[in-house]
Amino acid sequence: MKSAKTSGAKAKHKIPQPDSKSALLVTDIQNDFCPGGSLGVPGGDAIIPLVNEYVRFFHRQGVHVIATRDWHPPGHCSFKEQGGPWPVHCVQGSWGGQFHPNLVLSPGTIIISKATDPKREAYSAFEGTPLEERLRELGADMLFVTGIATDYCVRNTVLDARKLGFRVVVLEDAIRGIDATPGDCDKAIREMRAAGAIFAKARDLHL
Repeated sequence: MKSAKTSGAKAKHKIPQPDSKSALLVTDIQNDFCPGGSLGVPGGDAIIPLVNEYVRFFHRQGVHVIATRDWHPPGHCSFKEQGGPWPVHCVQGSWGGQFHPNLVLSPGTIIISKATDPKREAYSAFEGTPLEERLRELGADMLFVTGIATDYCVRNTVLDARKLGFRVVVLEDAIRGIDATPGDCDKAIREMRAAGAIFAKARDLHL
């Protein structure tokens, strides 16, 4: 009996592996969110080599890769000049809105643009986008999540994914946060865990 309980405990904590019902989500790795950008996240570009490895790994297994981006029209409500909290960033067609040049996305990567309504902010990749519909069309019920920023777009995307019934694995070695108020990232991680997200690293996927 003791052996059975131990086996059950191990199974409970087993890290899910990518399969045909999975998708890799690369969140907002854009110039403006990396050092040198108008809203650069400290160390934002440092995760790119590992994100690239994840992209190659998932692509080789036939798993769909989805890349999200902030894609603001000029005068977006989130900009300080419009009374919002942030400097101008990720404007449609601008250098800052482009994916970081070191990011290597696989052929066929699906691009999801968010926060395109000038009057609405959208941290979550599900808000005002076709992401849920695309995932349902692909038959994907589990998301592996990387990207920027832990305490904003990653957090909100993960929480929405859980509300919509998706299984979520946050690849914690390939996310970075702003931590504008010290502790924001830790709080976001606690919230994602509490919502049922699983946290994993490259070694857990035998990368």
